[in-house]
Amino acid sequence: MNYLTSVYWERGMAAVDQDSVVLLQTLTARGRVLMAAVCDGMGGPAYGERVSGYVTQRLQEWFYESLLRAIRKKKPYWVVRRSMDRLVFHMQEQIALYGAKAGVSAGTAMTVAVMREKTYLLWHLGDGRAYRIRTGTKGAPGKRIERLTADHISRKGQLTKCVGSFGFARPDFRLGTLCDGQGLLLCSDGFYRAVDEAELADVLGAERLKEEEQAARRLREIGGACIRRGERDDLSAVYIQVRR
Repeated sequence: MNYLTSVYWERGMAAVDQDSVVLLQTLTARGRVLMAAVCDGMGGPAYGERVSGYVTQRLQEWFYESLLRAIRKKKPYWVVRRSMDRLVFHMQEQIALYGAKAGVSAGTAMTVAVMREKTYLLWHLGDGRAYRIRTGTKGAPGKRIERLTADHISRKGQLTKCVGSFGFARPDFRLGTLCDGQGLLLCSDGFYRAVDEAELADVLGAERLKEEEQAARRLREIGGACIRRGERDDLSAVYIQVRR
């Protein structure tokens, strides 16, 4: 089992890029394991960048120190889920201490996916998104894309959950599988606001992508369209496609 992957990271019109992205994978005795995350910091340019960077750094440490050990010991997925929840709780405490010392309310949206072979585990807090993109006919985009996460936003458009800022919230969790050729897209709000889901399905339709450079061009195409349509926020995305 292999994965076709690509990362897009663009500051856009923002003075400082407050998004952070991580993509890691390794081959184990129990198959290939991958982790991807998109974090979108908040709290002002001086703090959002640091908080999102802190979270992606801790996620990398968790991947090597906790996730791979759990897989090596054949731990069930609920153990991995609980391990991530503990990590989020600890990060929440550290960000709260940092914010109190700096006198700011800092935090970050976080969308994390772990894949082992075809199985994905998904954790989510904030206004980023994760989509599953299926193969299918070009004329039926609604059947080719599925949003896997809920937006944690109030009716007034304000963020209601993240890591930091609002106190600890257990991340939304989802467990599922991807068939051969299906894709998983993680992205920040700046990447999806100016495009609709039908456009994402059309541009990233799995049958169109045969190599990583193609996926990179498709992500740049979406990001460029967002910027031309007036998006001023940071834009970040990770695309993963299951390949034999």
